[in-house]
Formats: sequence, C-alpha cells, structure tokens
Amino acid sequence: RRAGRPPVRPHEVAEAAEKLAAEHDLVLVEGAGGLLVRFDETGATLADAARLLGAPVLVVAHAGLGTLNATTLTTEALRARGLECPGVVIGSWPAVADLASRCNVADLPDSSGVPLLGAIPQGAPALPPADFRAKAPGWLAPRLDGSWDAARLAA
Repeated sequence: RRAGRPPVRPHEVAEAAEKLAAEHDLVLVEGAGGLLVRFDETGATLADAARLLGAPVLVVAHAGLGTLNATTLTTEALRARGLECPGVVIGSWPAVADLASRCNVADLPDSSGVPLLGAIPQGAPALPPADFRAKAPGWLAPRLDGSWDAARLAA
C-alpha cells in the first residue's frame, strides 16, 4: 500500500505456488506478519491463500515471552479454518536463552496443540546459502527430515 502498488491477492499466491510446484519438489510460501494480516481491502489473508492451496501451514514462532499466547492463537485460528498445522518452528533461537525461552520449548506443544519441530539459531539467515543448507538438518526435527531434538534445546 505504501508504495502505491496493487495488493497481492490470495489467488495470485496460490497460482504462483502451483506453477512452482509443477517444477519443484517443495514450495514454501512465507507469510510475513502473521496468518491473519490483511492482504487487501476485502480482508483476504494468508490463511485464504493456504486454503486455496490446500497447503499445511508451519507456524514460525518467536522464542521468548508472549509466544505461547501468539502461537496458540495462530494454531487455534488455523484449526477454526480447517487448515492443517504440522507444527511450530522457533524462528530465531537466541545464543543465550532466557528462562521464558527455555520454558517455552516445553510449553509450546501443550499450549499450541501441535509439536515443536525445530529452532533456527539467531543469525542463521546471515550464513552463506551452502552453510545454511548444510546446518539446517540439525535445526529441524525428523518430521522435517532433520535430526533436531527439543529436549536437547531445553537443557
């Protein structure tokens, strides 16, 4: 809106993802801002795009204080819309985790109703792509083809 450009519509997101899926094994659609952030004046959201795709929604959560509430509200909104949520990944795990972050590792699955499937270390996006790809399996649970274990993170 601020740039004066037309809004992205859920059907455009779905069409672009479907085109990419025809040529790739995996297509990820990132929804910056959250599941229910409005795309346009009609109130269309990322949830609408996920519904059009029939795609599961992996929730990326903050590590610290407030994440139990925000993540639980997001997973409840997904369930209310009939959308599948395979789990939650913590998007930026701090180098030195505070008490709230460490407790959230244990509490997120119970609160959100979905498993915790990984934690990406703070600063990881700055890694060169080859290094990121090489290290990513250690940040993701076996369900996402990784070797990460939540119990180790909480310790």
